[in-house]
Parts: sequence; structure tokens; C-alpha cells
Amino acid sequence: MASVVSKPDPRDAQLGRARVTDTDELRQFYAELGAHNADAFWNRANAIEPWEPQSRYNPTLWKYAEMRELCLRAVELVRPEDAGRRVVTLLNDSDAGRANTAVCGWLFSGLQAMRPGEITPAHKHTASAHRFIMEGGGAYTVVDGHHITLGKNDYVLTPNGCWHDHGVAADGQLSIWQDGLDIPLMNCMESNFYAVYDAPAQTPGFPADDLPLSYGGAMQPDGVEAWARPFSPTMVYRWEQVRDAIWNFAKVSDGSPFDGHIMRYSNPRTGGWALQTMGAHMQMLKGGLHTRAHRHTGNVVYNVAQGRGYSVIGGRRFDWAEHDIFCVPAWAWHEHVNLDASEEAFLFSFNDFPVMEALGVRIEEALEDKDGRQQVQA
Repeated sequence: MASVVSKPDPRDAQLGRARVTDTDELRQFYAELGAHNADAFWNRANAIEPWEPQSRYNPTLWKYAEMRELCLRAVELVRPEDAGRRVVTLLNDSDAGRANTAVCGWLFSGLQAMRPGEITPAHKHTASAHRFIMEGGGAYTVVDGHHITLGKNDYVLTPNGCWHDHGVAADGQLSIWQDGLDIPLMNCMESNFYAVYDAPAQTPGFPADDLPLSYGGAMQPDGVEAWARPFSPTMVYRWEQVRDAIWNFAKVSDGSPFDGHIMRYSNPRTGGWALQTMGAHMQMLKGGLHTRAHRHTGNVVYNVAQGRGYSVIGGRRFDWAEHDIFCVPAWAWHEHVNLDASEEAFLFSFNDFPVMEALGVRIEEALEDKDGRQQVQA
């Protein structure tokens, strides 16, 4: 059994870290351990217990103009009923991303395009899912019999274990949205199940948009059965309401030095995250804003809802425009810049923060030197 090799770190040469010098006798001992499917912990300790998080993923940017063309080619080449889900998968620019079918960390993402009259056959799975609508009209989803209409920049939930199908009305427009799922996490935990519905699509059992109309405001409905499921009953968060909420927040707050004015998509029943394993935010960068750099445990995938600018991630500059997608791996320094001096930029993002918080390992740190700004690599 080969020992794990890690890059030498001068901090490891101290009491409390593994610093054993190999000898012929030890090498023979390691071979004997290997024959019994075992190893010496000190050969692996420094690699599997790093001083700080070491992500296997890289900051990656997907330009929407390029990805949109690929989505349209997929529409021409493959029928949705044959693909199951006709999604162009976003793979992180790393060996881990390709091996785990991950956009960043244990998160999956892809772009799905549908023409008027098309459907994605109904199914369910252990993985939780959510979607951010990027363009089109007449799109909808049906989740456990609840029909939900979708518009540009809306954010919609597909909680784990729920039957769901998607489509675009016959009189609608070509629609494209970004999918986000925790498939890599479920597969890592070896807990993923998948099932196909006994019909191509569900027959809605409730009035259209009944859940967002009941739970999408600041008040809670009385006279109906109490919502007891572990995800948000709102199901869809309309762009106009989200944008207005951030504008109102900006009237009374300076916002975050790291994220501008940022608000989470929350469960109105609990105030917590809308889903159990993935969280999401919308943030607004005022005209000309250049945020300070920080880093945190947990991975974040961004979609530019509006505006143009750039982000510095791990010392590298990534320029973005509307509906470009980029990711920030765990523990990577990052800061954002709105290049428009007079117009706000809006960034939608989703993350694995609920998992970090449930495990008690969500940690955040500000960059203290260089006025909180990174030095950009050439």
C-alpha cells in the first residue's frame, strides 16, 4: 500500500505533526502493514489533516454566450424524452471536477434548454435541486402536483424526494435555466436513489402557483394545514420581489464589505435556508463598488443576474457579464467589482453552506493586509 505524499510544509517539522524518518526496518514494516490492508497513520496524517482547507477544485468561468450556443446545439441533436434531462453539464476545470461530475466541491450544475411544447419526463431522486431561470417565457415545473410558472431570474426549488417534471408551454418561448444539485454529495455518501414516474408528466392537483401565492409574501396563511415539510413552502422566489427587497434593504443598510447588499432565499416558516443541503443568495453591488476580499469554508457558484464586472478569486481576475457563471472553491480568497459606475450589478449564487453549518464547520476570514484587496496575478 502506497503512502500518501503531500507537498512538504516547513510547519510539519514540529512536535505534534508526523515527522518520522524512514529506515529499512520501517519500510519493511510498511510492506507488512500493506499486506493486511493497513498503513501507519503517520505516513498519511499530514496529508489528510492539512493546516487549513485545501480545495481540489479551481476557480472556473463559463461565458454564457458560448454556453448558450452549445445548449442550442443540444436542443437540435437530442430529444428531451431520450436524454431524460437534456442538460449541458458544467465541469470544474480540475481532475476532481471531471471525476465527480462537479461544478465545485460536492455541487453539480448544468444548463438546460427547452423549446415550446417540450417536457422533461417526471422523476424523483434523493438529490435536492434548484434552478435559476436565465431566459425565455412560458416555462414551468410541477413539484408533487403543484404547478409553478417561471420567469427570467426566478429561483425555484425541487426538494429531494419530490416528483417533478419541467416544461415550456406550447405558446411559450425557448427557455434556458441553470440547474444546481447536490448529486456529488449524495453519491459521496452512497445514498442516491432515482425513480421514474408512471406517466410522462404529472397531472397538477392544485391551482397554478398555489404555494408561492400562499407563502410568497410576508404573512402566513391561516385556515390551511400547517406546512411541516423540511423545505420552504414558497417554492419559487420571483425576481421582481427579490430585487425590490434588496433595494429596500439598501435604503437602510451599508451592506457587507465583502458582498455588498446580500440576502438569502429563506424558508419563511423558519428563517433558515430554503433547502436542507444547499443555500442560495442574491446580492447587489452598487455602481462602482469594489468589495473587500474574504474566504470561507463551503463552495459557491455564481450566475450574473444583471450587470458587468469582475471577481478576483485566488489572485486571478475573472471578467463577467450577464448570465456568465463562475465558481469560488472553498477557502479561496475572493472579491467582486462592479465595472458600471451608475448601475447596480446583481449576482445570484448557490452554495453548500447549510451542510457546513449543520456540521459546525462554516468558518469565514477577512483579508486583513493590502487594504483587504488581493494582488492580481499577471
